[in-house]
Amino acid sequence: MTMTTGGIAGNMAEAAAGAVWTKTCVALKRELGDATFGSWLGQAALRERGDDVCLVAATGVARDWIRRHAWRRIGELWAQNDPMGRALDLKSRMEFDQAAPASPMVTASGLSAAVAVTPVETGVTGNVIEIEVDLTAPRAARQQGLQERFSFDTFVAGPANEFAFAVARRVASWADGHFNPVLFHGPYGFGKTHLLNAMAWEAMRTAPGKRVVYLTAERFTSTFVKAVQDRQTAAFKEELRNADLLLIDDVQFVAGKTSTQEELFHTLMALIEDGRRVVMTADRSPAELSEMEPRLRSHLQAGLVCGIEPADRTLRLGILERKLATLAGQGRFVPSAKAEVLEFLADRFTDSVRELEGALNTLVARVGGEVARLSLDEAQAILRPNLSCTEKRVTVDQIQKAVAEHYGLKQADMISERRARAVARPRQAAMWIAKQITTRSLPDIGRRFGGRDHTTVLHAVRRIEALKADDPVLARDLDTLLRKLRS
Repeated sequence: MTMTTGGIAGNMAEAAAGAVWTKTCVALKRELGDATFGSWLGQAALRERGDDVCLVAATGVARDWIRRHAWRRIGELWAQNDPMGRALDLKSRMEFDQAAPASPMVTASGLSAAVAVTPVETGVTGNVIEIEVDLTAPRAARQQGLQERFSFDTFVAGPANEFAFAVARRVASWADGHFNPVLFHGPYGFGKTHLLNAMAWEAMRTAPGKRVVYLTAERFTSTFVKAVQDRQTAAFKEELRNADLLLIDDVQFVAGKTSTQEELFHTLMALIEDGRRVVMTADRSPAELSEMEPRLRSHLQAGLVCGIEPADRTLRLGILERKLATLAGQGRFVPSAKAEVLEFLADRFTDSVRELEGALNTLVARVGGEVARLSLDEAQAILRPNLSCTEKRVTVDQIQKAVAEHYGLKQADMISERRARAVARPRQAAMWIAKQITTRSLPDIGRRFGGRDHTTVLHAVRRIEALKADDPVLARDLDTLLRKLRS
């Protein structure tokens, strides 16, 4: 690459790395198509460190795909659009973060230390606390609840949660907004508690003079009941209603508790009318909280209701890589694992991020730093007790029906001799799913697919494994089918 002096002199704005990447993306999106671009490059970010420019992929899998299928073209487009002739590097997010120099930004542990030396008294702002009615309780007890590991830096964003992530960042930055309250909803293990903790840490770091209160709905209820019993309701209300930002986790737990809902409703109204922020989470949307008092449900619906969707395969792989890096830092070993092991975890644990991380925890607890050498068979053997206890029994017949329905075919097509791609590819997908979620052997699976032999099934499994790494549409289809069959 050569430096074009005239380009720099003509328009410095065009020389900015961000502007160059934007132009490059326009061409890439047109050439690759929206779906492929969104799956592999949509989550990539351009990062600058000194004079170096790096394209940071969300995961190692995404980095490898970009390198195999798009890197040469990216280099050509970058060279055409960059008048300064800068080299462009490619790393996964984990690689980039590990190479990062010490940052002056306050970390979660730094925030914890800041909180620990801050006097906590009624009327004093700048504290992140979990609410306690007993105002004479030790400071440490009033600071329980927030977890340092749950920060924006450790939250892995993707299509399933990127809107919720953006909303959380905006609220935590104290940016002016018209949406109040904000409710994040989604099933257990989708990252709602992580977001609330991250918001609390970031909000305090951004505005130390403001008061942030975090508590679970269950804690809200028990503390309110105790306040009534101890005749300290005035202190309870003052503690909550002086908050600049109130964060309540799992608000569905107040449903059916009349007096608690009444108190929460009046707290919500008082804070909103005073221009203070309220953020809550629930396992369902407000419309589905049928046991909740109508006034309270209506006010939750009147704000910004933000659903968090199940993590797709790319996002699950990114979560595993980030978790592995964290575990490696704690155990002082190289954060590496075989791709087939990580892909097995991402394909098997689709319903909950906590279960996904728990499976990786189990592997690391068993083999420690040797996790990098762990084979797929060894990983499956270690996790088999967990899988057999939690997995729903799915039959090959159910798999064939689900796949045929998904692709608009007849179940008979799954066992037929038809070789048209529109039939053969779904049949291979069904065989792959059968291998993933049943205990049937390859010969047994083959017999249930029209008497095919085990080599045909093995070929189908390997073919789908290869295709899904490069075909985001197929990967999404498999993800959808696995989730449907396991639900």
